[in-house]
Amino acid sequence: MMNINRRDFVKLTTAAAAGIAAVPAFGGLGQAFANTAEERAKQLSPKWTQQTTSVCAFCSVGCGLLVNTDLETKRAVNVEGNPDHPINEGALCAKGAASIQMTENPKRPGKFLYRAPYSGEWEEKDWNFCKTRIAQLIKKSRDESFEKKNAKGQVVNRTMGIASLGSAALDNEECYAMHSFMRSLGLVYVEHQARI
Repeated sequence: MMNINRRDFVKLTTAAAAGIAAVPAFGGLGQAFANTAEERAKQLSPKWTQQTTSVCAFCSVGCGLLVNTDLETKRAVNVEGNPDHPINEGALCAKGAASIQMTENPKRPGKFLYRAPYSGEWEEKDWNFCKTRIAQLIKKSRDESFEKKNAKGQVVNRTMGIASLGSAALDNEECYAMHSFMRSLGLVYVEHQARI
């Protein structure tokens, strides 16, 4: 067992603290704690990933993202704030920082519960069933409520039986595509819950 007195203990701990404090100057241990988002983004070495820029879709602010995609699986492996983006300059809110989970979370549901009309039982269905069912219901509602002319005899080509409410998770391009699609169906009630 090593004998150490109080004076030696103070000397050793002081030397250790000074050494740890000096490590960042040489690019060592302390640098990882001192890195900003910009410095961490610069350290990413895309040897096995492809880095692309994107825009966060969680709200209307439109923060810039750096998305690293695996070259083999073509799946996103990391998402960080883009330090060169003029809006967020590398910073992200909690939702933006977790945006990779929108596509890469293994806990995302891949099947859905469906209860047929007048049934008391739930059935598991996949995405294709849901998309087909939604399309059938939209067409049925549109066909039943479509008006070619209004009460004055003017051509309106509209449906008052369907409304659309977009969420804040849609980006500008998705909003444009959704708006165009809804107007092509003849919808009049088209709203969007954009927020900052």
